[in-house]
Amino acid sequence: MKILDCTAIILAGGDSKRMGQDKAALPFDGQTLLQRVIASVQPLFAQTLVSVRQPRADVALQQICDTQADGGPLVGLVSSLQNITTPWAFVVACDMPFVVPGVIEQLAGYRAVHQAVVPVIDGYPQPLAAFYATSALDAMRASLAAGDQSLRGMLQRLDVRYVSEAELRAFDPQLRSFFDLDTPQDVALAEGMKR
Repeated sequence: MKILDCTAIILAGGDSKRMGQDKAALPFDGQTLLQRVIASVQPLFAQTLVSVRQPRADVALQQICDTQADGGPLVGLVSSLQNITTPWAFVVACDMPFVVPGVIEQLAGYRAVHQAVVPVIDGYPQPLAAFYATSALDAMRASLAAGDQSLRGMLQRLDVRYVSEAELRAFDPQLRSFFDLDTPQDVALAEGMKR
């Protein structure tokens, strides 16, 4: 079932310093990491777009370029949110290859009166696998204007529904949806997890 009032935004504009190469283009299970995440989320949403620092030749979907250089994921989030026509966005990083559709649908159900729905894993919010309302744009822009590019700082300005591990385990018992690939060691771990 598609979530019609929402656009999927895949963040693929990072500089991949710890990985040592472009994460989005990293081969994983017969496709790139970015292709795998697109395949996971695209069936759930009416529209899917990719947030990039610069246009990518390997992406057939609509691409939104960051409006300022070196602004991190918050700039990608703001740049993308201001270019969508739906009232909500599901934002996911391109280095999260195990996102489970059931978890996305579960998170979508918590949106009613909030500006964001954010999972919490090991006590840490997961702002790059979360729902954001376009009504949160002013607060996000205020964070950037104040010189705060951190996603956690931005969340403090919003009405957020945090979702606990216990709630998430119903659809993802091992919480693999929130495993992200930052280093070559993470890739090696992920290769073992896909079996």
